[in-house]
Amino acid sequence: MRLNELKPNPGSKSKKFRKGKGHASGLGKTSGRGHKGQKARSGGFHKVGFEGGQMPLQRRVPKRGFTSNQKDSAELRLDQLNKIESEVIDIDALKNANIIPRYIQRVKVIASGSIEKAVKLQGIKLTKGAEEAVTKAGGTILD
Repeated sequence: MRLNELKPNPGSKSKKFRKGKGHASGLGKTSGRGHKGQKARSGGFHKVGFEGGQMPLQRRVPKRGFTSNQKDSAELRLDQLNKIESEVIDIDALKNANIIPRYIQRVKVIASGSIEKAVKLQGIKLTKGAEEAVTKAGGTILD
């Protein structure tokens, strides 16, 4: 096989439709836009959610219910704990190591990756799997 012998698979490339090239082309006269109306005109578009002047659904439905407080919490993987050199790992130590942003107030360690060294965690929540991995590596969890 040579470079000049390469061809696309049969049926993978289709010819581009040339709109407005007469009745026989299949997309002549109105070019697939139908007859009259806003969408038949050039530049005839409207914003997403527009309902012809009727109050749109996203504005009709009342806004109430769940609000997320994820802005001030963060997740941490087990392998990120290996990068920290302080004796006791708390939220301040994570901020000083530039692992989490300054505005974070709550941190939870998830069981993703692996931990090689024994660490002391204070004021940080852990999932069950992460807790097992930390204790198996010889680490301790302080309250």
